[in-house]
Amino acid sequence: MMRKLTFLAFALATAVNHASAQRRFERPPVDAENIPYDGRFTFVRIKFTPLSGSQWGDVKWNHDYPRGERNFTRILSEVGTLKPHLTASNILTLDDPELFKYPIAYLCEPGFWTLTEKEARGLGDYLKKGGFLIVDDFVGNHWMNFAARMNEALPDARLVQLDSSHAIFDSFFHIESLDFDHPNFGVKAEFWGIFEDNDPKKRLMVIVNYNNDIGDYWEWSDTGFIPIQISNEAYKLGVNYVIYGMTR
Repeated sequence: MMRKLTFLAFALATAVNHASAQRRFERPPVDAENIPYDGRFTFVRIKFTPLSGSQWGDVKWNHDYPRGERNFTRILSEVGTLKPHLTASNILTLDDPELFKYPIAYLCEPGFWTLTEKEARGLGDYLKKGGFLIVDDFVGNHWMNFAARMNEALPDARLVQLDSSHAIFDSFFHIESLDFDHPNFGVKAEFWGIFEDNDPKKRLMVIVNYNNDIGDYWEWSDTGFIPIQISNEAYKLGVNYVIYGMTR
């Protein structure tokens, strides 16, 4: 399985050309048409109004879109039997009733995250009813805003730092070490979680990639900017998160 993952990442990386290199400096699009629910796994990205507003198309929640999820779902499709949508994904707000049709959601740049009362209630209900949230792409003092927003959605929840012994790191790939670096800032990643009823023996509802950005590794894995071995580790984390979320 590891040889297969390495080959797939290598195949993506060797597809680099001048056009893909140029795309590294383009702003990602923010408008997309969602596909109707049909029971297949669909990558869902959470949309929010950013603290800093929109500047040159940088609305924060769209970082690494759509290349990050397109590359990731290709890997996810090849290593397992989930058969996700490969060329489409959905963008939803936390107060959208459609969100409850999808068991897993991805939220990036929570350092700029804002919540309305309705969105906070929607996130809390989503998680309590079985939803699983992947939080990614933030560093340093961005933690303060993230923790404050989570407290609005789940006032009684506690954030707990995870180590490699947790089941999420052994749900598909066996990840022995959590020694990861942020792709841009070089700081050491930390992995945090929120458990159902604050009980570590129960279901993990939120996985938090702090001081990390696995979406960035996914996005540029086919351009040659990111070493294949490092991209592999980010893909392994993503696959494990999805398998855990789909089976708990």
